[in-house]
Amino acid sequence: MKFRDYHSQPTSDLELAPMIDVVFLLLIFFITSWQFARFERDMDISVPAAEQTENSKQTVGEIILNVREDGAVVLNGAPVTSEELLGRLKTISGAYPDQAVILRGDSKADFQHIISVLDLIKQAGIWNVAFAATKPETPQ
Repeated sequence: MKFRDYHSQPTSDLELAPMIDVVFLLLIFFITSWQFARFERDMDISVPAAEQTENSKQTVGEIILNVREDGAVVLNGAPVTSEELLGRLKTISGAYPDQAVILRGDSKADFQHIISVLDLIKQAGIWNVAFAATKPETPQ
């Protein structure tokens, strides 16, 4: 009876191609998920709190407008003037009539700044506007 010698079998090599594929897929996943949340992180904005807020999923292509405390408007991470904002919004609404806009106003900002941005959104022909708010912190 001949027994097989386990020590004489060649050792299997570590295949790098599947591991590299998995690493690249993970890299692509994290880069794309970071890209969607990047415009919503404006550290100068402190949105007001509301009891009836929902955490909705961010859709691809939605516009995020931040109105800072001093009235400066930031469109998807870049500061813009009123004329630039109106021009960009008109261009976008012409191409995409149902375009969604999320308006994030600082809780300490003057209400007139937010209303003037809302007027520009209306002038551009965009009707799908949402206001961002956070849930109030519960005391512990």
